[in-house]
Amino acid sequence: MNPAFATSSAEAAIPIIFVSKAAWQAADATPDGPARRFAEASGFLAKSGQYLALPAANGDISHILFGLGEESDQTRDPFLAGKLPGLLPPGTYRFANAPRDIHLATLAFALGNYRFDRYRKADAPKARLVPPEGVDIAAISRMGEAASLARDLINTPANDMGPEELAAAAQHLAQRFGGEFSCIVGDDLKQRNFPLIHAVGMASPRAPRLIDIAWGDPTHPKVTLVGKGVCFDTGGVDLKPASGMQIMKKDMGGAANVLALALMVMDAKLKVRLRVLIPAVENAVAGNAFRPLDIFPSRKGPTVEIGNTDAEGRLVLADALALADEEAPELLIDLGTLTGAARVALGPDVPPFYTNDDALALDIARCAQTENDPLWRMPLWPAYGTWLDSKVADINNAPSGGFAGSIVCALFLQRFVEAATSWLHVDIYGWTPSAKPARPEGGECQAARAIYRLLSERYG
Repeated sequence: MNPAFATSSAEAAIPIIFVSKAAWQAADATPDGPARRFAEASGFLAKSGQYLALPAANGDISHILFGLGEESDQTRDPFLAGKLPGLLPPGTYRFANAPRDIHLATLAFALGNYRFDRYRKADAPKARLVPPEGVDIAAISRMGEAASLARDLINTPANDMGPEELAAAAQHLAQRFGGEFSCIVGDDLKQRNFPLIHAVGMASPRAPRLIDIAWGDPTHPKVTLVGKGVCFDTGGVDLKPASGMQIMKKDMGGAANVLALALMVMDAKLKVRLRVLIPAVENAVAGNAFRPLDIFPSRKGPTVEIGNTDAEGRLVLADALALADEEAPELLIDLGTLTGAARVALGPDVPPFYTNDDALALDIARCAQTENDPLWRMPLWPAYGTWLDSKVADINNAPSGGFAGSIVCALFLQRFVEAATSWLHVDIYGWTPSAKPARPEGGECQAARAIYRLLSERYG
């Protein structure tokens, strides 16, 4: 069970009362009498996120009041309860009444318990919640653990999270659940026909590699996850400005999130034959770095002209997708921190997704809404595919022109998928720029919960 939750009974737990502004103003909310007068004297108005501990006659805490604010506040952020672990004194608590969404409030409590303390001591919250009745606490616990895994991997700086360390984390996860692990490293990538992964990573002294995990009954439907694992992105020869490199330790966010998703799938024992592929590289600058207008073959066959060395994520994903596609999986999913254009269009919180499978699009959109793990469908607009044309190669990885960058990236990746029954591409950010309830500033688990719910419904 997640450490945010208590195993004790609810009878001895301190009740948390969720109070909307409307209920408080109408005096419909408990408590009443002296407790309400104390709350009013303390300035409690049930504002969004407002917290007040009510004393018992002996000085102990009798109740916690937690404000939900206006109806619009609750709609805007159903993860508001994620503030509670940072507010509550040590002790065991229970929800005395149901917030707007009991599942999301419980999940928010677990996510709000997260602290990144690898390099600096951080006091972990000591408040524990008795799981509410009717909530699948096992599912919420695995979601919380998966989010912590993704956040830890992304938050770890590149000096301690290179391709080798990312591979070690993947191997540990595979061994934990009895999965198979293998890794192709360095020049062996060229020998085994992964030229694009090798090209992107060859300038770094930290050898590139292709991480490969397999788990589950081989007779079950094949589900393959591919995650971009660029452990640091300088931009290569098309060097990023200093401001653009500030959080490039997060450029392996796709890998972190497919590992988080794999954790949930394996822990839940979903009836799938799972494969996880992570091309892990560092896009460095050196004398042997790949250059603009270089041309490389790809695993699938088409030659690729390098329009920009800072569009490296799609290159490493292309070879990994081609390998995944050779098995013709029932569902092929890739996640990557790929384009600034996606952030311009939808901001940091709403990753775009792409698929030609309308049924899959409807399902993933519904699951994203249910889990408050937002995703938004964008089109694989065929006419823009001509922008990828090259005069000297089969395809260009980053054509000139500033339009529709996320769509063009998705169209590039689509060229490397043919045999899979369904394909889903998600252009995530993997980072929370400023702290919000249940989402501290830093690395973030994006899209994994929504996809896990989809897989649970299909293969549970």
